[in-house]
Amino acid sequence: MDITEKDGTVSFAVRVQPRASRDIITGEYQGGLKIRLTAPPVDDRANEALRELLAARLKVPLSAVRIASGERSRTKRVEIRGVTAAMIRELAG
Repeated sequence: MDITEKDGTVSFAVRVQPRASRDIITGEYQGGLKIRLTAPPVDDRANEALRELLAARLKVPLSAVRIASGERSRTKRVEIRGVTAAMIRELAG
């Protein structure tokens, strides 16, 4: 998985599938995390759901999770402060 760790911030790719039956991290997809979200891709709801899911799973505040690029795309780059690359790899299962 393509993960960059720099100055206490971890950056990695995410592939989002909106309007799924439940919020779940399904594993790895083309070098990033594949995540299914119940939220629709309108009014930033899927982006917020993605931030909330990652913050909850990694036990970091919501403010530590930022979508660095791809806000209007299914493929996004996410930055999270206060975690390690190993913690992200664990999420992939």
